[in-house]
Amino acid sequence: METRREVVLHVADRAEELGYDAFFLAEGWGHDAGVLLAEVATRTDRITLGTGIVNVWGRTPASIAMLATSLAELSGDRFVLGLGAGSPPLAEGFHDVAFTAPVERLGTVTRQVRRLLTGQRLEPTVERKARPLKLAVTPLTPIPVYLAALGPKAVRLAGEVADGWCPFLLPLSGLDAGIRQLDEGLTRAVPGRMRPTIAPCIPTAVSADPAKALELASWWVSFYLGSMGPLYRNTLHRLGHGQAVDEILAANPTPRTFEVPESARGLLDELTLWGDAEHARAALNRWYATGAEMPTITLPPGRPIEELDHILESVRP
Repeated sequence: METRREVVLHVADRAEELGYDAFFLAEGWGHDAGVLLAEVATRTDRITLGTGIVNVWGRTPASIAMLATSLAELSGDRFVLGLGAGSPPLAEGFHDVAFTAPVERLGTVTRQVRRLLTGQRLEPTVERKARPLKLAVTPLTPIPVYLAALGPKAVRLAGEVADGWCPFLLPLSGLDAGIRQLDEGLTRAVPGRMRPTIAPCIPTAVSADPAKALELASWWVSFYLGSMGPLYRNTLHRLGHGQAVDEILAANPTPRTFEVPESARGLLDELTLWGDAEHARAALNRWYATGAEMPTITLPPGRPIEELDHILESVRP
C-alpha cells in the first residue's frame, strides 16, 4: 500500500544493493504497479522484479498478459507475475466488481493469462462472433506466475497451475499444512510440472525500540483482521487461532485503533517478523526451517525511509 513513488524506487535500489533475490510490488488503490515496475526495471540490473500482487478484478486476462509481456521484455526477462483474488474492499469498493467466487475467478484468469503468454489464442468464456486473438508479442522466455492463496481450495489451485505460492498473513504453524495442500494440487497438474516455489509474504516490523516494533506489528495484524475482509480472520480461526483473533477484534471496535492485547501477542510471532534485528532474523530462520524457500519480507507503508532501510539491513540475506 505504499503510495510514495520515490520510496518504492529507493527500496528497489537498496534491495539490489543488499543482495536480495527479488523485489515485489503490491498494487492496491494507489499507483499502477506495472508503471512503477517499469521504472524500477530501468534502474536495476540483477534483481528479479514482480507484482506481489495484482488482483484479478481490475484487469482483463489480456491486459494482464500484455503487462507481463512488456515488463519481461523491459527487464531482460527478470519479471515474475504475481496474481491474487484480493479482497472485497478492493474488488467492490475500488473496482466496482462483485467479489463472487474468488477462487474460480483466480483460476480462470490464471489459465487465460497462461494461454496468452504461451502464444495461444484466448479461450472465450462464452460464444462470441469475434475470432479469439493471441498476443502480438509472445515472450521468448516463460514468465513465472505466482499465486497468492490462503484457503485450502486456493492453495490447491496454486499447486495445480502456479510456479510460486505466496500466501500473505499465513501463520508459521500453518505453513506445513499449506505445503501439503499445495502438493495435493500438484497431483492435478500437467505431468512434469514442478512444485511451486514456497514464498510466503511476511509482514515485518523491526526496530531497536521494542515499543515501536510492537506498535508496528500490532498495526499489521489488527488492520488486516479488522479492515480487509473475512479471509484472514477465517483462515486463522480454521488454523486454531480463533481466540486470539476474537480478542484482537474486541480490542479494536473501530478502524481507528490498532491494539493487540498481551494475551494475543503470540499471534504476532506467528504472523510477523517483529522485534529487534536479532529476534526478527531468528524468526525468519524458523520460516526457512519450516519449508519456506523464498520468504518475502513485507514492508509497512508510510514509514520513514531510514526505518525501511533499517528493516532491509536487519533481515538481509
